[in-house]
Amino acid sequence: MSDVQVAGMSMREHVTDAVRLIVPPAGHTHGPLPPLLLALTVVTGLVDAFSYLQLGHVLVANMTGNVVFSGFALGGAPGFVWWALLLAIVAFLIGALAGGRLRARVGAHRGRHLNAAAWAEFVLVIAAFMIALGASRPYHDWSLALLIVFLGLGLGLQNATARALAVPDLTTTVLTLTLTGIAADSAPAGGSGSRIGRRVVPIAAMFLGAAIGAALVVHQAAPAALGVAAGLLALVVVATHLSKRSIESWTR
Repeated sequence: MSDVQVAGMSMREHVTDAVRLIVPPAGHTHGPLPPLLLALTVVTGLVDAFSYLQLGHVLVANMTGNVVFSGFALGGAPGFVWWALLLAIVAFLIGALAGGRLRARVGAHRGRHLNAAAWAEFVLVIAAFMIALGASRPYHDWSLALLIVFLGLGLGLQNATARALAVPDLTTTVLTLTLTGIAADSAPAGGSGSRIGRRVVPIAAMFLGAAIGAALVVHQAAPAALGVAAGLLALVVVATHLSKRSIESWTR
């Protein structure tokens, strides 16, 4: 078989892997969870675009950035609000703690688990959306603090839930390990396969969310980024409501 034929087969396999992640076949190990977690990955991009561009360079989903930015603030770099960064980290941790408690209560059924988490995050993002609509911009003092708290709680809960559901490459908030896997597991690196087809999909999902969120902010419609995020969460709530009574193997 020629190198061209091998490359063509490899490309088809990558595309097939990507499609199966977006539209899982019947009997898939993780059931409908992959596309639902991809929707939450888009939510992450939307919300972090809003928070970084509107809330003083604060990230409510990616805590690595906030830890680094806190160091920047301590070192005297302009443009960073130290208390806002710390508030985001604390809110995220509390949300993750709530996510752990939720897992202990309903984690035996993955559909019910995701449904409860999506409901809670939906309420928190809607609350942030209402504040973003009603408060004057640029956001400061009470409005800045409340937006960070509500969004940080929601994304901490989301991160803990995705971690508990444990669908490979779908953490919904962190792409560092996904990108690492593409390179470190590739054939040139001596690995068994980069799984680039399925791994590119969550990267594209977060990129899409961030691009849409940034475009809305730039065009003076910043609260709409949270509105779109809330809409996606509503879809996840509906989808998981329909499957939370399932007894299929993927729920366990």
